[in-house]
Amino acid sequence: MAVVFVILLVMLTAATVISGSPVTLTLERAFPTNHGVEMNQLRARDLLRHRRILQSSNGVVDFDVHGTFDPFQVGLYFTKVQLGTPPVEFYVQIDTGSDVLWVSCSSCTGCPQTSGLQLELNFFDTGRSSTSSLISCSDRRCNSGIQSSDATCTSQNNQCSYTFQYGDGSGTSGYYVSDTMHLDTIFEGSVATNSSAPVVFGCSNQQSGDLTKSDRAVDGIFGFGQQEMSVISQLSSQGIAPRVFSHCLRGDSTGGGVLVLGEIVEPNIVYTPLVPSQPHYNLNLQSISVNGQALQIAASVFATSNNNRGTIVDSGTTLAYLAEEAYDPFVNAITATMPQSVRTVVSRGNQCFLITSSVADIFPQVSLNFAGGASMVLRPQDYLIQQSSVSGAAVWCIGFQKIQGQGVTILGDLVLKDKIIVYDLAGQRIGWANYDCSLSVNVSAATGTGRSEYVNAGEISGSTSLHDIHKHPKTVFLSLFVALICCFVFL
Repeated sequence: MAVVFVILLVMLTAATVISGSPVTLTLERAFPTNHGVEMNQLRARDLLRHRRILQSSNGVVDFDVHGTFDPFQVGLYFTKVQLGTPPVEFYVQIDTGSDVLWVSCSSCTGCPQTSGLQLELNFFDTGRSSTSSLISCSDRRCNSGIQSSDATCTSQNNQCSYTFQYGDGSGTSGYYVSDTMHLDTIFEGSVATNSSAPVVFGCSNQQSGDLTKSDRAVDGIFGFGQQEMSVISQLSSQGIAPRVFSHCLRGDSTGGGVLVLGEIVEPNIVYTPLVPSQPHYNLNLQSISVNGQALQIAASVFATSNNNRGTIVDSGTTLAYLAEEAYDPFVNAITATMPQSVRTVVSRGNQCFLITSSVADIFPQVSLNFAGGASMVLRPQDYLIQQSSVSGAAVWCIGFQKIQGQGVTILGDLVLKDKIIVYDLAGQRIGWANYDCSLSVNVSAATGTGRSEYVNAGEISGSTSLHDIHKHPKTVFLSLFVALICCFVFL
């Protein structure tokens, strides 16, 4: 009511001036008339204040996104991080299936020296960073890593270490360091490119398997898991970023997309709860529908259990994988919908189809149905991969794979692309919506004052500028109020 009264008072006063009855207002804290203040000085002053605010308030952190899901091009999505003092840039794969950020160390054995992705690979050198320090076994952060199996310690030394083995047989080992991560943080519509925070990350001194190959080499892996050693958990505990992150990965040949520490806000997003107390992002997949018909697969096939069963969301996986008991019913249901004009072939164990028209006109819609009534609708491009062409016909194969003897279902980039995916760790849920990831998105982050900041993050991925800011309604209201005052003063 007080705000309404003030606005009415201002408007009535302005009306009085216009009608010819002069009224004088005294402005407190006006700038002195004997010296002016340039607008750019005021903006610089505000930006400095915003950066100080960032040290104690949640903001939206934006990361570049490069790469594509296409296994015949890149087969992974990666981003860039800046570590150390002075900062050094590292390209790291975006991986929601692991917790730890690690990069290749200067002492690494087996690390690739060049990359077929046309990236300049770098190696972290603790001796060249003035803010670097080693993490000892007695450090609290190391103890947290030991509890989540992300860290190890031996009696030989006091160095907190790690050894990771990935599903493709590759592996890495190294030790933990603490150093500065430099962030592109957005707060109240401004990009503070020099904000930073101390984080613990891995320094890899040994790699094996596919990690040693140069064709698709990057500098390391950025684990976005929910354990305490993950960067998302570390920044959240420091009040730098909210305990939620989102991505929108472009599925076309251009690739790229949006990756932010913050919640992408879009009205069509549906949510399903995370399975509690799991090391990965496990969801309760209940059924699969093809053309609206539920497949005859027991719900227990997808349920999380102690014997390596469950449904996992993993951006570090290029394709998608179905539990063994679900694979054949899924492939058979798709094949059964094909018209007689479509030839079916088997290529390297995969069911493929020779297509002379658009896949959208032939293949059925698939729905993954999760707990809470949330369905993930898959277009044909979300479960098929084009491999080649034969006599003018395109060869499309089912991209879902089966791991013999395994009961795990993994939703990789094949499924996750062209969708907004929100990982709400605070609310213990994951949400999604089909989306054109070449478009901009609105992102919200809860600040220390309990407000929400809405920014257009799609325009700043890959740049340092911010365009088309989507303001909170309260901000628009305040701007209108200030405009009224300014109009009155100049009258």
